[in-house]
Amino acid sequence: MTGAEASWKQARRLLRAEHAGLLSTLSGHLGGYPYGTAVSYLTDQEARPFFLISQLAEHTRNIEQDTRVSFLVYEQSNDVQAGERLTVVGQAARMATTETLKERYLRYFPGAEPYFDLDFSFYRIEPVTLRYIGGPAMARWIAPGDIRPPRNSLMEQEADLLRRYNRDRAGDLQFLCRRYYGMSSSVAAMVGVDSDGFDLMADGQLLRFDFPDFVVDAGQAEAELARMLETGA
Repeated sequence: MTGAEASWKQARRLLRAEHAGLLSTLSGHLGGYPYGTAVSYLTDQEARPFFLISQLAEHTRNIEQDTRVSFLVYEQSNDVQAGERLTVVGQAARMATTETLKERYLRYFPGAEPYFDLDFSFYRIEPVTLRYIGGPAMARWIAPGDIRPPRNSLMEQEADLLRRYNRDRAGDLQFLCRRYYGMSSSVAAMVGVDSDGFDLMADGQLLRFDFPDFVVDAGQAEAELARMLETGA
């Protein structure tokens, strides 16, 4: 793997692992000055960030006037300058709120359920370019096609995989929390799986588990889960 390819992989892992970022829009009210706001987000199966925002919010009004945005995510650490950061520059557009999308979002953010009775909608960023900083003296521009994962069928297979593991393998999920995070959880549920890894909600805390390499379907994901349960690597 080249240095550039390693950067693409790490950038995508960072984007998958974090669930809050800084959204910057161009403010018509402020004469085009950037306007930053914190939002919760998820990534779709193509690693594009999407978020749920109110139609009355300043940033939503800005997007409706000018779709150009940037979105910053960073590794949560005491020294931000020494950690990983990724800026996604692109176009934001409203998405249709499907039941599948709503259910997936609520698995990660169950407290957001009342928002669906209000004027909230999903918006997704289509990247134009990305800037990844992996730490001191490690910075690269990344093209959208480079960070995009391979074609996969996990979007269609995710709900069934989660249902089976949460119903039949709850003890294994608790074991993964202990092995990888040293956390003894009373309840652990898988809330999402993608080509790079999966997420568990353990006693209300989101935990990210990375696969060593990408997977393209539920069968490969289950094989990686079995290996992690057996070897702990």
